[in-house]
Amino acid sequence: MTPLPPTGDGEPVSLPITGELDLHTFRPQDLGDLIPAYLAECATRGICTVRIIHGKGTGTLRATVHALLRRSSLVDSYRQGDETSGGWGATIVALRHRI
Repeated sequence: MTPLPPTGDGEPVSLPITGELDLHTFRPQDLGDLIPAYLAECATRGICTVRIIHGKGTGTLRATVHALLRRSSLVDSYRQGDETSGGWGATIVALRHRI
């Protein structure tokens, strides 16, 4: 488990780094720190593909996730999940290979 940036209550959250990040327990305002930190930790551990579960909802959370992914230098590409990986409720991220 790796501590990630604090949530609104100021306490760091420990998450297992498995290549799958479920955002259902996080507030949207926490994502700006959470997603970059999680992707960096995945890259450090050699995890090249990450599944971010944001849910289907109204699409606002998905849009926030995609905006963060577009700005990340760690991200090579991303796409919507397919029928076996969560459909439009998940995003599959390919991280850049380190040279």
